[in-house]
Amino acid sequence: MIQHPESGEAERLLACYEALLERSTRMLAMAREEAWEALIEEESRYVQEVERLAREDQGQALDTAQRERKADLLERILEQDMEVRRHLVARRDELGELIGNSRRKRDLERAYRQPQSAVIEARKRFPEGTP
Repeated sequence: MIQHPESGEAERLLACYEALLERSTRMLAMAREEAWEALIEEESRYVQEVERLAREDQGQALDTAQRERKADLLERILEQDMEVRRHLVARRDELGELIGNSRRKRDLERAYRQPQSAVIEARKRFPEGTP
């Protein structure tokens, strides 16, 4: 059922988009500050909010001004999302480099470590005078 744009539902829907923009802005600040754990928590709430908003947005009629406002909010959300993703990709690359360095270090330590003696001294195993 399509609702008329003059209803308060359209304004409530736009308020939800504004709240999503605020959450997106917080996420961007966390990414810039490299607050990765807080960003992950905020992102899980962001995904839930996007899913809820997608359900509420179906069948909602908007007038021209409301459509333009929604388009502006979505554009800003998407721009921020792209920047958050750039920060996340940079962090992923940084972690990948650290993991690679750790592996190389481990492999070098293994390669140059003193080998454990595999030879058993006969004197310890067979006391003198044993046939």
